[in-house]
Parts: sequence; C-alpha cells; structure tokens
Amino acid sequence: MKIRGILTMAGAIMLLAGAMLKMTLSNEASYLYTAGAVLFAIMQFLGRVKGKTFVVRRLVTMQTIGSLALIAAGVLMFTHHRNEWIVAMTVGALLQLYTSFRIPAEMEK
Repeated sequence: MKIRGILTMAGAIMLLAGAMLKMTLSNEASYLYTAGAVLFAIMQFLGRVKGKTFVVRRLVTMQTIGSLALIAAGVLMFTHHRNEWIVAMTVGALLQLYTSFRIPAEMEK
C-alpha cells in the first residue's frame, strides 16, 4: 500500500475514534478528531482525481465540500459544547460516502 493510502486510512481511523471517544473524553477526543479530519482532507486534496467531464468535476467539488464539513465539525467541537458538530460531521460523511461510489463509476464511463 502506498504511503498516501496509509495516511488516508490513518486519518479516517482517527476521525472515527475521535467521534466515538467524544462521548467519554470530551476535550481529548476533539483533538484526535480534528487531527484526523485535517489529515484525511490533505490526503484527499493531494490525491485528486483529474476528471475531464463536468460530472466528475462536480463530484470532486462535492468531495471537497465534504472534507471541509468534516474539518468544520472538528472546529465546532472546540467552539460549541453541545452537539452541533454532529450535523456537520453527518453532512461531510454523507458527501464522502456518495462521492466515493460515484467518482469511480463515472471514471469507468
């Protein structure tokens, strides 16, 4: 596995662990989640798909918005002490999930 894939997976695991630990370790989990979100977003920006069609460019833009929503959730963990971050994390996760299936399907066409 390439180093970029390993770092992307590490960021995703940190995201998941930080979100799960937020229930018990409030402040420490925020640092873990935010570091994972930033690492995951950086690796996605570096591994961008170069699409020529409008559909692929739109999906890559959606993926970027999803990454920014995951980072925004990390920021909300620090600034708001309720559960507002869950909305941003859910939006980011849904956009990431959608684009992870659609981009490869469009690239095959």
